[in-house]
Amino acid sequence: MKIVAVEIDSVGNDIDYTFLSKAGDTLFYPDKITNENSKERLKDAEVLCINKSQITEEILNNAPKLKLICMFATGFDNANVSACKAHGIDVANVKGYSTDSVAQHTFALLFYLIEKLRHYDDFVRSGDYGAQEHFCLLDQPFNELAGKTYGIIGMGNIGRKVAQIATAFDAKVIFYASSGHSDCTDYEQVSFEELLERSDIISLHCPLTDRTLHLMNDEAFSKMKDSAILINVARGAVIDDDALHKAITTKKIAGAGIDVLAKEPIASDNPLTKLYDYPNVVITPHMAWASVEARSRCVKEVAENIKSYENGIMRNIVTR
Repeated sequence: MKIVAVEIDSVGNDIDYTFLSKAGDTLFYPDKITNENSKERLKDAEVLCINKSQITEEILNNAPKLKLICMFATGFDNANVSACKAHGIDVANVKGYSTDSVAQHTFALLFYLIEKLRHYDDFVRSGDYGAQEHFCLLDQPFNELAGKTYGIIGMGNIGRKVAQIATAFDAKVIFYASSGHSDCTDYEQVSFEELLERSDIISLHCPLTDRTLHLMNDEAFSKMKDSAILINVARGAVIDDDALHKAITTKKIAGAGIDVLAKEPIASDNPLTKLYDYPNVVITPHMAWASVEARSRCVKEVAENIKSYENGIMRNIVTR
C-alpha cells in the first residue's frame, strides 16, 4: 500500500520507522497535512498516518485513493470520523501503547510537588547548601505517600496502572467512574463529591466528554482539602484553568501538576502562565505519553493496523 506519514516531528526523529516502511511504500513528512499541501501529497496515497492534523472535507476531496487514516494516538477527534465515513475511509487508532509512560509521568509530577524538589534543587544549585553549616535542609516539610488517600478520576487502563503504583506506596486508592459506570472492583468506587472531600492526591485519567468538560471547576476545588495536590495527564479541558488559577493563588489546594491544556501549545492569555513562579505548580509540554518506548510501540502498532487492514482484518478500526 502507498502510505503517507505526516507529523513525524511530533512522533520523534529518534524513533525507528522501519516497521512502518515495511508496511508499504511510505513517504514521510515532518509537518501536518493541510488543505494547501494535501493535493500533492495525497494524490496516490491509500493510507494517511497523522497525529494532530485536522482532517477537513477539502483534504478528503484531495485524496481520491485514500482508504485508511491511521492515528499515531489513541484519540481520534481530529480525524473527522463522520466525514471519513461519508467518503468510505476508515480510521484506526492505537490503544494502550502509552499506559506505562503516562503512569510514570503522573508520579514524576507528584513527587516533584510532594517532596518540594524545585525548592531543594534550587537551594543546592545556588551554592547556599555548600555554604551552610548543617548537613541537610528541612525548611519546607514534605510528606510520604504511604497512608494518604489517592483519588483517581477515570479507571481505565492508565487509571488502573496508577492505582497499582499508588498501592505499592501504601496509599489508599479510591476512584470515581467518570463515565458513570465501572466494572472495577479492586478499589473503592465513590461519588465525585466524596472523592474530592477525601483525597490527598487527585489524578485525572478520564477522556474529555460532555460529562468531564470543566469537571474540575470552582465548585469542585471548593470541596477539596487545602492540602491536596491535583495531577492532570488526561485532557486539558477537564480543568477550568481560571478555577485552577484561583485555587492555587488563594491556597485552596496545595499544588498542581499539569501535562495537558485545552489549547496547546499554551496560549499567552492562559491564566496558568501567571503561575510559572509558583513552586507548587509544574507544567510540562504534553509529554506524558512520549517515552521512547511508548512512541516506538505506537509506530509498531500503526504498522500492524495497516498490515491487518491490507489483509482484511479490521484492527482498531473506529469507523465500524
